[in-house]
Amino acid sequence: MPPLRDATIAAILAFTLAGCAGEPLETGPIDPRVASQVAAAHLDPSAAVAAISAYRASRRLGPVRLDPALVAMAQHQADAMVAANALSHTVAGLFTARLASAGIEATEAGENLGGGYFSLDQALAGWRGSPEHDANLLIPAATRIGIAISKDPRTLYGVYWALEIAAEPRQALSATPPASQ
Repeated sequence: MPPLRDATIAAILAFTLAGCAGEPLETGPIDPRVASQVAAAHLDPSAAVAAISAYRASRRLGPVRLDPALVAMAQHQADAMVAANALSHTVAGLFTARLASAGIEATEAGENLGGGYFSLDQALAGWRGSPEHDANLLIPAATRIGIAISKDPRTLYGVYWALEIAAEPRQALSATPPASQ
C-alpha cells in the first residue's frame, strides 16, 4: 500500500485540512461529563495489538507487535498534540524527521491520528472508516506498531490518539538467510 513517501504526502494533506494553529486551552469551568469521559479514556496496548492484528488477519495480512521505539514516538506525538491543542501530523515535526530522530528504519511506515475518541474501539472504527487511515492499518508489510493517547479535558478533543505503524527495516529483511533445499 502507501510507501513512506505517500504516507508523508497523506500526512501533509491531513495537516492542511486540520489546520496548523491550535486553539487556546479552555480556561473556564470544565463540563463534568467531558472531564469524566476524558478521565475514563484509557489505552491497553496489548488490546490494540490484538485488535489491529485481528483486523489485518481478516484481510489476509500478518499480525503486528508492539515496538518500544514506535510507542515512544506515538506518545511524543500524542503529548505534542495535547500541548498544542491541535490534531496535527506536524506539531512534533515532519513524520519522516520524527522517524529518523527516533532511530526507526522501515521499508514502509504510516501514522494515524485521532481526537475525541474515548475508547480504542472508537479510534479503530474512525480509522477504518477513513480510506487513508485504513490504508495505513493495512500496509501489507507492516509488522510493528506504537500506539499512545494523551488527555486534557481543557483541549478541543480531550483525548488525542497516535498510532505509528511500520514494516521491518530494509537490512532486517535482507539479513534473512536463504532457505536450504
